[in-house]
Amino acid sequence: MTELKLSGSISVAVAPDVLYALVSDVTRMGDWSPVCRACWWDEGAGPEVGAWFTGRNEIPERTWETRCKIIAADPGREFAWEVNRGWVRWGYTFESEDGGTRLTESWEFLPSGIAGFRERFGAEAAAQIAIRRAAAEAGIPATLAAIKKTAEAS
Repeated sequence: MTELKLSGSISVAVAPDVLYALVSDVTRMGDWSPVCRACWWDEGAGPEVGAWFTGRNEIPERTWETRCKIIAADPGREFAWEVNRGWVRWGYTFESEDGGTRLTESWEFLPSGIAGFRERFGAEAAAQIAIRRAAAEAGIPATLAAIKKTAEAS
């Protein structure tokens, strides 16, 4: 099976706490991601561990929504969530670097996601997972570049 853990980094000329505030506002993700078109918090929720949000994703072949739970919310250090109760983990880390931040985005397809895809797609599971991996591989640098552009323009 293909590697199911990816990450990419970019230097952003903004302090970690400021960049964290921007990235942890999941309602902005649709501005940056090539696949995610919108996210919204459950009523009363926000960027804290245990909070839930929904993401709407679009590719030419289909549109779908995912339920996501915040699993890390450490201002200026880390922000992460799991999709579909632990199928996939997306996250960001923030490291001080030369007056700015080294922003790292990570993606990991988790064991419960592999099992879920096997149940959902049967013999096509590996191919479907490879499609998701390719989207993450292309999407991480695009998303990071878009976040950098927004952050540095502020």
